[in-house]
Amino acid sequence: MINFLKLNLALFLVFSIVPTLILGECTCDPVEDGDQNKALAKKYKIVALVSILTAGAIGVCLPVVGKSIPALRPEKEIFFVIKAFAAGVILATGFIHVLPDAMERLTSPCLSEDPWGKFPFSGFVAMVSAIGCLMIDCFATSFYSNTHLKKEAASAVHGDSNKVDAENATHEGHHDEGHAHLHVHGSHGHSHGPVVDGSGSDQLLLRHRILTQVLELGIVVHSVIIGISLGASESPSTVRPLVAAITFHQFFEGLGLGGCISQAKFKASTAIYMVIFFSLTTPIGIAIGMGIASGYNEDSPRALIVQGLLDSASAGILIYLALVDLLAADFMNPKVQNSGVLQLGVNVALLLGAGFMSLLAKWA
Repeated sequence: MINFLKLNLALFLVFSIVPTLILGECTCDPVEDGDQNKALAKKYKIVALVSILTAGAIGVCLPVVGKSIPALRPEKEIFFVIKAFAAGVILATGFIHVLPDAMERLTSPCLSEDPWGKFPFSGFVAMVSAIGCLMIDCFATSFYSNTHLKKEAASAVHGDSNKVDAENATHEGHHDEGHAHLHVHGSHGHSHGPVVDGSGSDQLLLRHRILTQVLELGIVVHSVIIGISLGASESPSTVRPLVAAITFHQFFEGLGLGGCISQAKFKASTAIYMVIFFSLTTPIGIAIGMGIASGYNEDSPRALIVQGLLDSASAGILIYLALVDLLAADFMNPKVQNSGVLQLGVNVALLLGAGFMSLLAKWA
């Protein structure tokens, strides 16, 4: 299992270094914006910090806390509808928000024609990150399954040998009771059958945990970037629409992530840590952007390359997880397949989530 705490700490250190990589190279002059009002823009940024933090926290907490509400538990039909809506949001985020931004940055005229203009790096990096998700999913699940089966086999052999010794000891002095005991043991022997199902359940739980961790990684990458971009802007007309758009964006992304955290059945401490980390990511990005605003140039070649590559990787992660681990897994679930009403519900929810998130691209 991935050590999620160490992974996120390493990720935080990486993103703390990213702004220093972006600063100091301004060979492509930024476009002058006549609507420069640092004082008013700062007020909007403070509003953004509070609203985005609140919306993200509420969104990610709803499914997690919802486990205590019978109607919102993962095995209930309404949970499939909520997850379909959230998956649509995540899918649209990857296709409509993140990947186009990456393409725009990596094909900018501020970058040299060779190699950036001669190869579609954004699509390539997105493809590689999606393949990487598949490999992580496959190898981690396979490793855990093999390890689990070996432990079950060793435990079964050890348990059977102990039972045989105990039965031989009782059989010598208590023939009739021995027959009864053997009968009970024979019945218990059949109880070993569900071990395969239990292993399958454990394997599914492992996949949910891997999915959740990789999904948060993909969301965090994009969230930090949009936070830095918002925090570094000094134009109120640019910041104002972003506040509302990113607030909704974080709420629905949090809803999707919270649903995965709920299904993964993490320890309470791990779930709380993941909720806090997601909630703080974009506000931290905004704070970083505000700190480097005076020397930040989003059109510098270094900034374009760093942000473009990170956005490409994030897009590949989000698209893969939305299609394969969220939508395909839930839409093929027997509960959905055996209910026409639920099928209609999840499809409508998917279209609404993707449509609503696509509409937000008009402002953010």
